[in-house]
Amino acid sequence: MTQGLTHNTGASVVIQLDLASPISSYTIVRADGTPVGTADFVATSGASEERIFFHTEVCQDLGEHGLVALLVSTALTDSTRENVTVVPLCPIFAHHLQVHGDEFIANGGAFRQPTPDDIGVITHAALGEM
Repeated sequence: MTQGLTHNTGASVVIQLDLASPISSYTIVRADGTPVGTADFVATSGASEERIFFHTEVCQDLGEHGLVALLVSTALTDSTRENVTVVPLCPIFAHHLQVHGDEFIANGGAFRQPTPDDIGVITHAALGEM
């Protein structure tokens, strides 16, 4: 999936979803094709599908231009549309949901607090053990 957006400086960016195994990501790319940020997650299935967001990074010189907000909002909107529960292990996602969690839930989203087991899932994924 690719979604074109404009950040608050007026420049065009594209957010691409790369569903890979074991680690998937949303990547924000400038019009010239340069990637400038990513939000990484591991998708799990069980009683319900979940996305454990564990790492988000945007080029420091561009972070103040709203790129982090675009990444987070795109990931959360997709999760709501796809009926996926968000697990905010990443501090950026955790902070966003701490502030805007009620709104996210009111719009049909679902999230749960991370557990120590979630850290194990991320560790196994990073080591290629999934």
